[in-house]
Amino acid sequence: MTLRVGLIGCGGMGRAHLDRIENELTGAKIVATADLNFEAAKAAAEPIGAKPYGSGAELIADPEVDAVLIATFGKVHAPDVIGAVEAGKYVLCEKPLATTAEDCIAIMEAEQKAGKKLVTVGFMRRFDAAYGELKEMVDAGEHGPVLMIHNRHRNPAVPDSYTSRMLIDDTAIHEFDTMRWLTGEEIVSVRTDPVRQTSRAHKNLQEPIVIVAYTESGARLDDEVNVNLEWAYSIECEVVMESAAARLGDQERIHVRDKFGNRNKMCQSHIDRFHDAFNKEVQEWILAASDDRHTGSSSWDGYAATAIVDAAVASQEQGGAEVKVELVEKPALYEEA
Repeated sequence: MTLRVGLIGCGGMGRAHLDRIENELTGAKIVATADLNFEAAKAAAEPIGAKPYGSGAELIADPEVDAVLIATFGKVHAPDVIGAVEAGKYVLCEKPLATTAEDCIAIMEAEQKAGKKLVTVGFMRRFDAAYGELKEMVDAGEHGPVLMIHNRHRNPAVPDSYTSRMLIDDTAIHEFDTMRWLTGEEIVSVRTDPVRQTSRAHKNLQEPIVIVAYTESGARLDDEVNVNLEWAYSIECEVVMESAAARLGDQERIHVRDKFGNRNKMCQSHIDRFHDAFNKEVQEWILAASDDRHTGSSSWDGYAATAIVDAAVASQEQGGAEVKVELVEKPALYEEA
């Protein structure tokens, strides 16, 4: 059976997902597209024979659409996610699930009413091979519990439209999810430390920052967010356990040794670094939706990440004060089986 997918959001990320489903993955077909810019929906739909719509609600209501992939801006995710859940359709929603805790809670309430998990949040790092090896090592427990995790999220540059808040809600949110996933614990407090500012940032962007967080057991987590380095898109993670420290080898390419030194090629974008992870994430979602089962991160994971974002932004606005992460009681639907 071919899963008939409706794509909501025909910008860069949406078109990247369309391309991977149509040309790289198996088991699915984009049968409908939607965008508030109807011309963008038409431009994406026509080459593949899909139906274009001017709104997500119209696409979700199409009986020919089995499952929905949402790649719009985070602040408009909630209505379409809830609409798809109410229609009983599996959803892969790009991060963030929503930009407010209240919207995330409304999504979880819709799922609880539906009686099943239908929403997967696009935290693609859970499908990355290197992160997967770290997770396997931590879960095996051979080297004792996690004591600390050090993260670095570095970009070569960001546009003028990128704001100080986006350091947290668009960038660090990935580390918030991976740190929860790696440790298997909730993050209970967070602070956002200002540091000496780079001269490379535009005038309305205060960066870099370092975010420090603690889990329920007291493990210390930190994340350097530094988005105007010029030289690379570099994602680093080191997990410190009692008897071992393990780190990503994500920049490992061939090494060249010559009169200029010992060097290797660096990734320049998230598309380069996480291409395989995106493919695995979407492929597993296709297989799971076709089998009427959930895969990947849940609405609870999306909610928890947004709650951490809220606390980190509050700390940022307060000049680095430690802020408690406030979570509602976890619904039974999201407890591990």
